[in-house]
Amino acid sequence: MIYVTGNRLQAHHVRAAAFVMRWRGLDPAQVYDYLGRVADELDRLRRELTTAHTEAERIRQALRQWQSRHRNCRHGDPGESNGRWPR
Repeated sequence: MIYVTGNRLQAHHVRAAAFVMRWRGLDPAQVYDYLGRVADELDRLRRELTTAHTEAERIRQALRQWQSRHRNCRHGDPGESNGRWPR
């Protein structure tokens, strides 16, 4: 069995996992089929996470640009006096 310490579990770790055969054990074909499905899911989730990080960074950059462009903008109510809202 492969144990990875200190690192995140990767799909290739799941695919490379090996188990000791026992006389009354599980069906190896079913185990390895399931591990393949788990590894595929890890790959899919890793891709989605990468996409989400990329999109979040794009949004952060757009927000910074917007903030820079509007840093000195003052939007107030025409009836505003002394920086207070009328009551």
